[in-house]
Amino acid sequence: MSIAGTLKNARRFLAALVALGLAAGFAVKLAGLGAWAPAIWAAVTVAVLLALLAEIVTSLRRGDLGLDIVAALSMTGALLVGETLAAAIVALMYAGGQYLESYAERAARREMTALLSRVPRTAVRHRDGRLEEVALDLIVPGDRLLVRQGDVVPVDGSVVEGVAVLDQSALTGESLPVQLRPGDAVLSGSTNVGDAFDLTAERPAAQSTYAGVIRLVGPPSARAPRCRGWPTATRSPSWR
Repeated sequence: MSIAGTLKNARRFLAALVALGLAAGFAVKLAGLGAWAPAIWAAVTVAVLLALLAEIVTSLRRGDLGLDIVAALSMTGALLVGETLAAAIVALMYAGGQYLESYAERAARREMTALLSRVPRTAVRHRDGRLEEVALDLIVPGDRLLVRQGDVVPVDGSVVEGVAVLDQSALTGESLPVQLRPGDAVLSGSTNVGDAFDLTAERPAAQSTYAGVIRLVGPPSARAPRCRGWPTATRSPSWR
């Protein structure tokens, strides 16, 4: 495992370590062993400081210069003047912030993976009185598509026939389904939670709303699916 990966894994433990160290220091003070408190606070601060210095070195090798240096200087200065409690508090603030950042990254990665997993790979198109399942890159504006119950709308378009009951929460965050009637615009990425309906494609898949969302979310994980007709998130965002 790389140094960066090791440091990321350590983030979740450092905050708990410092919190326990602070509590232990106060506990020994209450127990009449106050001489041990500064040593405990200094020890947990040094643990965080070592991890912080390793992260600073890694960042400097990449050419990044962040505010981590300020935190390191604050902890070092407090330790040098004997303010071990202040140093431990700064360490807790830093470690807690790093843990929250790591938690937010993991949550964002899960959401991104879920978003990418919904990307449709094919669509059902009306052609010469029959239905055919085709790859998304073969869909052109004007094609009439069948969107079945449970399908994710593959391209932007409008309702041709039937009433569309769509879950647009992946796009808008709105939890309640919306009902659309013939002529109403339909956004790609919506999920059909009602009966099947017909849709007239207005844009190719690569230029539709959901494709734009995929471009904006950033690089996918290695498990994220790829499919033809949709831009993958490994490409840089582009607007034409």
